[in-house]
Amino acid sequence: MAREKSYDERYISQVPAIEVLQKLGYQYLSPEEAERMRGNLHHVLLTTVLEEKLKELNSYEYQGQIYQFSESNIRQAIRDLDEPLTNGLVKTNEVIYETIMNGRSYTEFLPDGSKKSFTIQYIDWNNIENNVFHVVEEFEVERMDGRGTVRPDIVLFVNGIPFAVIECKKASISMNQGISQMIRNQGKDYAPQLFKFIQIVMSTNKNETKYATCNTPKKFWSVWKEEKEEWLQNWLDKTVEGRLPTMQDKNIISLFHPERLLELTQFFTLFDKDVKKVARYQQYFAIKEIIKTIEERDENGNRQSGVIWHTQGSGKSLTMVMLAKYILSELRGYNPKVIVVTDRVELDKQIHKTFSHTRLKASRAISGSHLVDLINDNHSDIVTTLVHKFGTASSKQKPIESRDIFVLVDESHRTQYGELHLKMKKVFPNACYLGFTGTPLMKKEKNTLIKFGKLIHKYTIADGVRDKAIVPLLYEGKMVEQSVNQKATDHRLEMITRNLNDKQKEEVKQRWSKYEKLASSEQRIYLIAEDINKHFVENYKTQGSQFKAMLATNSKIEAIRYLEAFEELSDLNCAVVISPPDQREGHEAVDQESKDKVQRFWKRMMDRYGTPEKYEDAIKDEFVNGDELDLLIVVDKLLTGFDAPRATVLYVDKPMKEHTLLQAIARVNRLYEGKDYGLIIDYRGLLDKLDEAMQMYSGAGLENFDPEDLKGAIYDVISIIGSLRQYYSDLWQIFAPIKNKNDREEYEVWLEDEERREEFYGVLSNFGRNLGIALESEKIYNTLPPEELQKYKKDFKFFQDLRKSVKLRYSDTIDHKEYEAKMQKLMDNYIAAEEVIRITNPVDILNAKAFEEELERLQSKRAKADAIRTRLMKSVHAKWDENPSYIR
Repeated sequence: MAREKSYDERYISQVPAIEVLQKLGYQYLSPEEAERMRGNLHHVLLTTVLEEKLKELNSYEYQGQIYQFSESNIRQAIRDLDEPLTNGLVKTNEVIYETIMNGRSYTEFLPDGSKKSFTIQYIDWNNIENNVFHVVEEFEVERMDGRGTVRPDIVLFVNGIPFAVIECKKASISMNQGISQMIRNQGKDYAPQLFKFIQIVMSTNKNETKYATCNTPKKFWSVWKEEKEEWLQNWLDKTVEGRLPTMQDKNIISLFHPERLLELTQFFTLFDKDVKKVARYQQYFAIKEIIKTIEERDENGNRQSGVIWHTQGSGKSLTMVMLAKYILSELRGYNPKVIVVTDRVELDKQIHKTFSHTRLKASRAISGSHLVDLINDNHSDIVTTLVHKFGTASSKQKPIESRDIFVLVDESHRTQYGELHLKMKKVFPNACYLGFTGTPLMKKEKNTLIKFGKLIHKYTIADGVRDKAIVPLLYEGKMVEQSVNQKATDHRLEMITRNLNDKQKEEVKQRWSKYEKLASSEQRIYLIAEDINKHFVENYKTQGSQFKAMLATNSKIEAIRYLEAFEELSDLNCAVVISPPDQREGHEAVDQESKDKVQRFWKRMMDRYGTPEKYEDAIKDEFVNGDELDLLIVVDKLLTGFDAPRATVLYVDKPMKEHTLLQAIARVNRLYEGKDYGLIIDYRGLLDKLDEAMQMYSGAGLENFDPEDLKGAIYDVISIIGSLRQYYSDLWQIFAPIKNKNDREEYEVWLEDEERREEFYGVLSNFGRNLGIALESEKIYNTLPPEELQKYKKDFKFFQDLRKSVKLRYSDTIDHKEYEAKMQKLMDNYIAAEEVIRITNPVDILNAKAFEEELERLQSKRAKADAIRTRLMKSVHAKWDENPSYIR
C-alpha cells in the first residue's frame, strides 16, 4: 500500500499499524475480501478461512489409521463457535473462550459401523506456525439494533476468528476518545456479535496507547511497558523503516506479535466472577521471570526459589492465579501441585475466593489434619492454607520429597520467617518457594531473601501510580488540641491508687500518661467524629458520589465509641468490624455507670447475623457492593488484604508504622471510575512514620538491595545461634544453689532478692530474644541437635511462667485490668478536647520534593503539635517522678 501524504488519522496511525502487523506475519485482507469470506455484514467469522483451518488442523486416529472429520462436523464446529448472546456479552465471551481453548467433541461414524467422539481444536496452541493470522481494516459490522453499521479501524484474526480490535486516532486526538468509541461499540445495540470473540482491544494515537479486553471499563485500561527490550528492538528494526518508531509501533509488537497474542490469550486471560481480565505488563513479565527462575535447578536438583515484590493494588492475587494456571498447564508432565500460603484468615478466604471466581478449582484447608489430607490428594492440584496449619501438618505428615511442589507465600515478610516457615520446609523439603509481598523488605528482613532466594521481579508503588494501575495518595495531618484539669486529675488519681504501694502507683501513672491513653478520651473521639462527619458530608455525601471511607481506630472500645458518636451526629451510615471480643473484655468495670460496650455490641451483632463470619461478610459485602454504608470503622481487621475500590478516604486515629502503615494506606489506592486519588487524613501525627515507611520503600527495600549484604546477615544468624548456649548457661547459673530443680516454690523464694530478680529478668530477655532470632533460621538445624533445641524452647516457657509469677508475688507489677475502667473514666471526665487543627496541607506522598517541602514547612506547626502533645502528657504527669523512657 502506497503511503499518501495526509493529516488524516488513517495515514498517521492506521496505515503504519497495518504495515507493522504485516511484517509481524499478518496477511492483509481488504474489507471487500473479508466481507466475501464472512457472507454478510452481521456475520464476523471469516468462515472460509476457519473451515479450511479446521480441516487442516484436525484429524483423528482409529485402529492405526488417520481419518479426516466429516464435512457436517466441521460445519457444526463453526456453528457451535458462534455462540448466541443470550446470556450477555461477557458470559458469551467466556463460553467462546473455553471453546477456543479446549475445542469441542463430535461424534464420528467409523468404518466398522461403530461411532466415537473426537475433539476438534480451533487453534494449534503448541505450534504457532500452523495457524494463520489476518489483518483487516475498516471492518464494517451491522449494528444489532439495525441502525446502520460500526466500523472498527483494524480487526485481527486467528484462523478466521476475530481476536483483537484496534482503534486508531491521529496524535492531536486523545486516545481516550478511541477507548470511549470501543466501549460504545460493545454495547448491546452496537456490535457485541464481534466483541464476543475478542481477546484484546487497543486504542492508540501514535504517541499514547492503552489496551484492555472484552467489556473492560475505561478506568481499567492499561499501559504496556515492554521489559524484553532487546527482543522489542529486534522487531522494531524488522518492522519500522524510514521513520522513528512510535509508542504505537512498540505496543503493537508487544501485544500482537502472533506468539505474544496467543500466549496472552492462553495463559494470561482470566474470568474473575463476571469480569474478563487480561494481564497487566508487570503480571506478565513477573510470571515469565518466575518460569525462567523455576526452570533453574541447584546441585541437588531442586528448583530455584525467589521473591516477587509487587505493590498493593497491582493485582498480586491475580498474578498468583495466573502463575498457578501456567504451572498446572505447562508443567503438567511433572504432576505439579500448588500450595498457596497466607498468615491471616481473611487473606486465606480472599485468595481462595479469587481462585474460585476464576474457575480454577482450589481446595481450602480448614485444619492441620485437613491440610495433610489435601497434600496427599492427587486431585487437589491447588491448595490454600494458613501457615499456622503447618504446625500440625509437620507432626503428622512425612516429608514429601517431590521437587515439583510450588509453595506461593503471600505477604512473605511476616510470620512465615519464624518457626512455621521451617515446618513448611519440613513437610516440603525440596519444594520451590515463591514469596509474594506488596511491602518492602526492611534491612532487618533481608532474612527473607535468605529463605526464598533471589529477587525475581519488582513493581513498586511509584510504578503503579505512574502506570495509573493505582491512584496516587494524598496525606493530610490533623491534631486535636487537649487540655487537662490538673487539680481534679491529681485528686481522682490518688483515690484510685490509694491501696497500692509507691512502685505500683508509679506504674499506673506511667501507663496512663502515654499518649495512646490520652487519645482515647470521649471528648477527643467526639471532636474527631464531628470533623470526619463534616469532611465526608461536604466533600462526598452531598456531592452524590459513590465513594466510601474507612476509619482505623486503636481499640474495640474506641471503635464502638466512634460508632456511637456518628450515630448521634446521624449524617453518615456507619458500621464496625472487629474480631470476637475476649470474654473478659469489659468485665473489669467497677464504676456502676460504666457499660460493657464491647460485649453488648458483640451480642447485638451475633443476634443479628448469627456467626462472626456472617457478621463480617455481610458488612464487607455491603461496603464493597452496596450503596447504604458510608463509613467502615475498623481496628486491625480489614487493614490488610481487603479490596474495596470505592474506599477513597482513610481516616487514621491509630498508631502505625512500617509495613502496617503501608498496608493500611493501600486500602484507598485502588482504581474506581471517577476516583482521582486516595486521601489519608491522620489524627495521630504519623507524618514522620509515613515518611520513614516511604523512605524504606524506595531506599532500604529491595530497590537498592545488595546481595553481598546477605553474607553479613547469614553470619549474624550463625553468631546468634553460637551464643545461645552461653545465654542458656547464664540463665541456669542464677539458680545453681537450688537443690530441688523440680520445686517451683524454691525458685520463687530464691528470687525474693530484688537484685537477683532484676538479673533474672535481664538474662531471660537476652536468651528469649536470641532464641527467637535463631528459630527464624534454617541454620539452627545445622548447629543444634533437635533435642537441644527442644530443651531451649521448653525451658524458656518455664522461665517465662516463673517471671510472671514472681512479678506478681513481689509486686514488681500489677494487674492493670483492675484499674482500666477507673482510669478511662478519669480521662473522659478531666481531659478536654478543644479543637481539631490542620497541621499539614494535603500532599502527594510520592512527590518527594513536595513531601520534603511539607516536612520543612511543618517545623513550626510540628513544634506546635508536639507542644500540644508534650504539654498534655506533662500535665497528667505533673508531680510524678517523670521517666521519659515510659513516654512513647
